[in-house]
Amino acid sequence: MQRTTLIRALAVSASLALVPALALAQAYPTRAIKIIVPAPPGGAIDTIARVVGDKLAISMGQPVIVDNRPGASNNLGTEVLAKSAPDGYTIGIVGGSHNTNKFLFKNLGWDPEKSFEPIVYTHEVPLVFAMYPQIPARTLPEFVAWMKANPDQAKVATSGRGSAQEMAAEMFRMASGAQMLLVPYKGSSAAHPDLLAGRTALYIDTISAIQSQVKAGNVRALAVSTRKRILSLPDVPTADEQGLKGYDANTNGGFLAPAGTPPAVITRLNTEINAALKLPDVKAKLEAAGIEIQGGTPQEYAALIKSDLAKWAKVVKAANIQAD
Repeated sequence: MQRTTLIRALAVSASLALVPALALAQAYPTRAIKIIVPAPPGGAIDTIARVVGDKLAISMGQPVIVDNRPGASNNLGTEVLAKSAPDGYTIGIVGGSHNTNKFLFKNLGWDPEKSFEPIVYTHEVPLVFAMYPQIPARTLPEFVAWMKANPDQAKVATSGRGSAQEMAAEMFRMASGAQMLLVPYKGSSAAHPDLLAGRTALYIDTISAIQSQVKAGNVRALAVSTRKRILSLPDVPTADEQGLKGYDANTNGGFLAPAGTPPAVITRLNTEINAALKLPDVKAKLEAAGIEIQGGTPQEYAALIKSDLAKWAKVVKAANIQAD
C-alpha cells in the first residue's frame, strides 16, 4: 500500500511540474511579438520576416512587428537580439553572416550558439557561378581549366571582405586548386558592370541578384553552390555534380530567440513558423525572391549552425580572411 501511495504521489508531483510549461504554452502570446532583422529592408531575411510575420499575426492572434537593426555586418541587430528578454516576445531572423562573423570580428557581443535558442531553419539563398559569356567554357571543369591556362585573366569578383560571395570564392579556390585574383566590390550592383564587360571573369552571386542577367544571356550560369539543384534554375548543375565534391556555399539562416527562452515558447513558434512556410502564397512569394524554403525542428537548426561554424572556420583560417 505504501509503495502504491508513493507512486501516485510521484505521478501527481510530475503532473504538477508540467502545469507551468503547459500554461505558458497555452497563454503565449498575450501581446505583440517583435522580429529583429539585423539588415536593411528589402533583403532575403527581411522579406522572410515580413511574409512569415504577417501569417504569425493571424495564427497567433497578436501583432507582429518587424524591427530592422542594420549595421556592423549584421552584428548590431544580432547583439540586440542576444541581449533581449528571453520571453518569446522578441525573436529574430539571421542569415549567413551568423555563422561566419565569429571568425571575422573580435570581441563580438554575442556567440552564435551560446547566445540563442534556435527556433527553425527557414531558408537557403543559393549562389550562382556567373561567368563572362565570351570565355570559352561551358562547364565548371572547363572554366577551371581556362583559369589555370590564363592565370592573368582569372579575376573573380566578390562583395567585399567577409561577404558570402568571398567565402564562396575562397571555397572554390580551395576545391579547384586554381589560382585566382579576388576583386572586392561594394555589393552586386557595383560588381555587375565589370562582369558584364569582361573585366572580371566570374562572380559567385546570390540567385536573387544575378538571375535576371542569367535569363537575359548576359552571363553564363556554370553551376549553383548548393548540394541540390535549385527551383529557379533547374537545368544548372551543382558544383558538387561537376567534380567539386562536397562544395556547399549557400547563405542560409532562420529564426532565433535569446538564450533562456522557455522550451514551450520555442515549440509554439517552431510549429507556427513551419506551418506558415508551407502556405501556398508564402511559398510563391519567397520562391519568387530566389529563396529556397526549408523548415524543421529546433534541434535540426542547431545542428546546422554547428556544422556551418566548423565549415567556415576552416575556410577563414586557410584563406586568412578578415573583415574590412
